[in-house]
Amino acid sequence: MLLRCLRAELQKCRRSPVWLAFVLLPVFPAILGTGNYLGNIEVLSSAWYSLWSQHTLFSSMFFLPALLGVFCAWQWRLEHTDHNWNSFLTAPVPVRDLCLAKLLWAAAVSLLSQVWIGMLYVLSGKLVGISGPLPPELPEWLLCGALGGVAVCAAQLFFSLVIRAFAPPVAFGLAGGILGLMFTAQGWGYAFPYSLLCLGMRANNPQMALDLPPFVLSALVYTTVFSLLSLRHLRRRDIASE
Repeated sequence: MLLRCLRAELQKCRRSPVWLAFVLLPVFPAILGTGNYLGNIEVLSSAWYSLWSQHTLFSSMFFLPALLGVFCAWQWRLEHTDHNWNSFLTAPVPVRDLCLAKLLWAAAVSLLSQVWIGMLYVLSGKLVGISGPLPPELPEWLLCGALGGVAVCAAQLFFSLVIRAFAPPVAFGLAGGILGLMFTAQGWGYAFPYSLLCLGMRANNPQMALDLPPFVLSALVYTTVFSLLSLRHLRRRDIASE
């Protein structure tokens, strides 16, 4: 049943314009971060590490939460705008599989986004002439960022389910990214889902030591909580009659 749901979600997204956002949005923080690095190269003397701090400061706070927000809002858009809630809720598959399929595709986009961000980071470093080996921590930064992104996706899917308009959940993603940086600066990063992006990617502090057990636990808890809230909303509210 889950496999059928995954295929159905793939058909919805295959030709959607949301992939344009996936390609373009990470390019902007790469350009801004590289420009900021070149403009302050006399201060930013740690080469690859300094470049990563500039890239992730922009991507984790603005562009990546917006990208995940756009994708999650698009996943529920067809149900909201095409009035196919009856078909969705009466499909011969459990509601949990329908929701899990959306979460799994959002998690895949979170992982692919991190891969794309990593590729842009390496390309930017080569273009500006940074020599030396890449940071050995790069795979960990990307994987932890992807895991933090899954928690954000679970929250964004819930907001996009409850709020039928497309723009407000995306705005929530942007606001959450900014608040996440503030929570992280105050030392409360593990307590806020959007902070997990900053922590996982080591935004603006690539040499920060990440306490992995509470980070993973927080990501799992927020992913589970928002997924259960989405299921509860679908089971308790007669959306098809609205």
